[in-house]
This record gives sequence, C-alpha cells and structure tokens, in this order.
Amino acid sequence: MSNAAPVLAAQGLVKRFFGNPVLKDVSIEIVPGRVHALLGENGAGKSTLVNLLSGVLSPDEGRLLVDGQPCARLTPALARRHGIAVVQQELSLAPHLSVVENVALGAVPTRRGLIDYRRLAVEVGRVLDRLGLDVALDQPVEELPLGRRQLVEIAKALYRQPRVLILDEPTSSLTAHEVQALFKVLAELKREGTALVYISHRMNEIMHLCDWVTVLKDGTRTADRTMDGIDPPALVRLMVGREPGDLFPPFRSTTRDEPALEARALTAPGVGGVDLVVRQGEVLGIGGLLGQGQEELLLALYGALDAQAERLATGGVDRPSRNPADAIGRGLAYVPADRKREAVLLPLSIGFNLTLPGLRRLARRGLRRFAREAEVARELTAKLNVRGGGPERAVQLLSGGNQQKVALARWLPLSPKVLLLNDPTRGVDVDTKREIYLRLKGMAAGGMAVILLSSDALELVHLCDRVLVFRDGRIAADLPHGQASEEAIVAASLGVARQEAA
Repeated sequence: MSNAAPVLAAQGLVKRFFGNPVLKDVSIEIVPGRVHALLGENGAGKSTLVNLLSGVLSPDEGRLLVDGQPCARLTPALARRHGIAVVQQELSLAPHLSVVENVALGAVPTRRGLIDYRRLAVEVGRVLDRLGLDVALDQPVEELPLGRRQLVEIAKALYRQPRVLILDEPTSSLTAHEVQALFKVLAELKREGTALVYISHRMNEIMHLCDWVTVLKDGTRTADRTMDGIDPPALVRLMVGREPGDLFPPFRSTTRDEPALEARALTAPGVGGVDLVVRQGEVLGIGGLLGQGQEELLLALYGALDAQAERLATGGVDRPSRNPADAIGRGLAYVPADRKREAVLLPLSIGFNLTLPGLRRLARRGLRRFAREAEVARELTAKLNVRGGGPERAVQLLSGGNQQKVALARWLPLSPKVLLLNDPTRGVDVDTKREIYLRLKGMAAGGMAVILLSSDALELVHLCDRVLVFRDGRIAADLPHGQASEEAIVAASLGVARQEAA
C-alpha cells in the first residue's frame, strides 16, 4: 500500500443545501498508488463529496488541499488542470457526437491552430484498446448500448491521464469480460501511481480492489481505515449503523395457474424465436451475459421494438402491442435501466413524475384534479418510502436509489398485469435494494407478473421462481428456483454443460 503524501485532501468539509447540512465535518486523504473505497447508502453524501473534490461545488466550511497546498476555490477547470477526473455513474456524454469527439472533448490535439485528426485517432484508439473497447471512432455514442457508453465515459477520463481518478459505480452496466478489462487497467494505474477513488455497492469489487475505505452515513464520516481485517458484513454495519439483515426476503412462490403473458415464436431485432409463458404472481428472471437479447426481449414485449410472433397474448387476449401506449393499455409497464434518460423527468417534481402515467385516470371530464394528484403522490411516496423531500421537490435532487423508487412507484396506480424491469437495482445501496425486493415480492403476491432482467445473478437466484438464461438472442436454459444458482446461470450463458461447470 502507498505511503506517499496525499495528492488531494479535504479537511473538515461542511456543505448545506437550503440550510440543511448534507456533509458535516468530513475529511479525507487521496493518496497516489492507492485504491480508496468511498462507501455509504444513497443519500449519505458521497455525490456531494465527489462534487466538492472535483470543483463542481464549493464547501461552506473546511478546505481542500492539492499537493499539500490549500486551494482557495477549486473549479472544474482548475480540477482538470490538477489532474482530477471523475467518471460519474450517470453518464455525461454528448449523444450526437462520435466516440472520438466525446473522449477528447475539450482536450483535442491541435497542429497550427487546427485539430490534428490523425494524432487524435491514434491517442483515442490507444485508450480504447487499453479498455478492450472495439467500436468505430466515428460512431455516434447514442447508437451504443449502455455498457459501451459507460466504457466511453471511462475512456474520456483516462484520455486526460489523470493523477486522481474518481469512479462512481463504473461496472454497473458492464459485462463480466468488460469488468475484468477495467480491473486490469485500474491495477496498472495503481502501479503507475494514480490515486483512485472507487464508489460501488458491489462488495465483492470493494474487497477485490480497494486498500483503504472511507464510509459516510447521513453526511458524517463513520470510518476511515485500511481494508486489512475488514469483511463485507462489517462494511455494511458501518454503512447502515446496525447489523445487516438478510438482503433477500425469504423465498415464497406466489405463482398462480393463470397466464399473465404468453409469447410463441417471438422474433425481434436481437431476439430469435423465443417461447415463454409468465403466470400471474410469478417472478420470472432474465439472465445471461449482457447483450444477448434480454433487453430487446423486454422492449419487444413492451411494443418499443418491431416484433413478430405466432402468439403474443396478455391476460389471454392474443394481440401484440403496436407501441408502448398500446402496451400500457393492455396492462404492461416497463422500468428501464437508464433511469435518468428514460425513466424519470429529472427537472420536474416527484409528484408530477409519480402521477404522469395515470393523469388521464386521475382527471375528471378531461380536467386535471391537482388536489387528487397531490394525494396520490403522497400515498406513493409513503408506500415506497421515497426520501429526500416532499412531492413538490425536483427528482434531480434525489439520490439515485430514491429516483429508482419514483421510477417504480409511478406505475402502481395503473395496477399493471405485467411489470417489466430492466436492472432495477443498478447503482442502488443495500437497504434500498432490500426495500425494492420486498415491494416486488409484494406485487407478485398480489397477482402481478414480474419479469426481472438483472445483471446481478444473486438477485435472480434469490428472488425468482424461474430464470431464463439468454445466449445469442435465444433461451439457453429455463432454470426453476431450486436449480438456479450463480454457477448454473454462468454455465448456461457460456454454453457449458452443467457437469462441466462444477
């Protein structure tokens, strides 16, 4: 472990929003050649601390030091000049620009006052190769799947050869192969003396990568210590302030005989001839390596992708959904993985987001009933324990976990027959995950069919009545609850016989 002097440090930071303290006397030292975990529940103050360390926000009290020297006012531009780079969980890419333009934005090489495109292609290509990202440099990033967009975001930071690299949930949308490639790069950066700050809710990654850990709870630092001698339960205790309970609720099947959704010979871009039946009260898992047609399946069922099928029935009625509005009318609801771009309207209020899908039902004679909308918003906020302010507060001011609760709760007034979930706990803390799990099991107990696509195999193993493992756009295995394990899911996704994987 590195014993070098801190390249970046904070002493006694205090930050308030609207008079409410969100950071209280927080200190931290970021040291070259060390991987420093920053942990805490959603809303603990991690994002605020990162924004202070990168110059996005200024502290109300306390001070920042760069190379041991106080920095009176750190701005994003000054942070970049000091070599501080941040990979945010919520991507900051320009969707209409190309990969190479996004990676080098604001730092393009020039020659005689003009962009040196040849040098630019070589330098960006070198960074992409280091991450194992094989994409066309001129491809618009909006055409890339979420996982590859996340790698472009990481490449954007690496291109600037940072002295301090802060990564916020960098693996949340990556395949296992991409995760290993990233870990290799991080190990190289550590050996080269880069100071790394790593934020993740995946304890196995923290245990594998990190040398030091700082834990925040309710804006206060509860731990700042070496990782030596600490285990995942101890980290959770520091984060939540109590002994960790079982993350997953006890498994109890609530599956009924009546089909909620049926598909036969369903084909769509990325999906090749899928047959499935989901019954009322069933939690059906969708697993496998990312990019094998799982997301396309959900979008096809939701009417967001052109699909053909011999039969596609909801509630026994055989009629494919022509578009998402048609699917909603037939009792389907969809919660996408990218909540900030696709699931919620960030600048608008919690109340408006919660009532938007059901505005027509809440209206009377075509006129909105604002008092009734506010009542429904309060009920939904309480039901899913959305924390961070009243219904009038903007969604963008909530933590990621509470934004996800809003994305889920907004469908409840419509009482959907089938709920399609795309990685619903991506980037969500331990306690919020458990809240979501309990809510999903409660929905299933009420007769709703839940189709859960997850990149977390443990979620599939513990929550689902069955797990469909996808490979090359088709179902490679249909594993009932008693046979679904992490090993079985991985083996099926790779096309390996079960006995070979043992």
